[in-house]
Amino acid sequence: MFAGIEPYTSGFLSVGEGNEIYWEVSGNPKGKPALYLHGGPGGGISGGYRKHFDPAKFMIVSFEQRGCGRSRPGVGDADFDLSTNTTQHLIADIEKLREHLGVKDWLLYGASWGTTLALAYAIAHPDRVRGIILAAVTTTSAEDVKWLVEDMGRIFPEAWEKFAQASGAQTGERIIDAYYRKLISFDKAVRDQAALDWCAWEDVHISLKPDYQPDPMFKDLKFAVPFATLVVHYWRSAAFLGDSIRKDLGRITHIPAVLIHGRRDISSPMSTPYQLHKAWPGSKFVVIEEEGHGGKIMGNEISKAVTLLTIN
Repeated sequence: MFAGIEPYTSGFLSVGEGNEIYWEVSGNPKGKPALYLHGGPGGGISGGYRKHFDPAKFMIVSFEQRGCGRSRPGVGDADFDLSTNTTQHLIADIEKLREHLGVKDWLLYGASWGTTLALAYAIAHPDRVRGIILAAVTTTSAEDVKWLVEDMGRIFPEAWEKFAQASGAQTGERIIDAYYRKLISFDKAVRDQAALDWCAWEDVHISLKPDYQPDPMFKDLKFAVPFATLVVHYWRSAAFLGDSIRKDLGRITHIPAVLIHGRRDISSPMSTPYQLHKAWPGSKFVVIEEEGHGGKIMGNEISKAVTLLTIN
């Protein structure tokens, strides 16, 4: 991994429906374009993603998705509208950013939720993608969401029981729908508590990383409220994608790809990247036996994947 660097330019881009996304570019302005897609949804960006790219060779781009981080308006602002925040809107935002920066095509690197967005964008615009790196892979399918919200309780029963009870789910109501009802409540206290309860569950199911420590951001309402709201908004609708990733994967199987996943990743079971890899003959599948939903070894493998796809 390379030394940390700062962006050489950044700004806000108007993408429609009153939204402005924060974007930043670092590295070499004349280098090979690479786009990092952050997790969450609603996770925002820090500078760590830049360390995977040689700053002398790459023009390194990222942005904060609608409603989170520095993008405007944010979840909780008076003029924020969840109805204009879908995967299709984010795909359109990426295209507007690409055009704004004058990029013809780019290498995609997505992590966690960012892998779903990378796949969806590539399927929509395969001619704009020169390679794909997916780390901690998920497709945010209805099956994935059911595992995360309900079935995973078989592994963490104590924490799940608290999580389920805190949802206040009514008879016949899905837990995720109960949380959504609370997160869009007019009562700020109800929204805040729902966000904290949701984030406590998030902190549990990512806890199998070898260097895991409880994440203090999950107790910070400035982060927890937009994060929980956007996660639940996207998950309850299976990322607004239906079965399109599996059905349309053939549109991108000619694109070189590296899928990197931790064997102990409870949040995103191994079966998801394994099935993608089987349907993607030219892809490389890297399994990290001792890691979960991220880790130091995964970071090194991401850097290796960047080099591999650049050579290819």
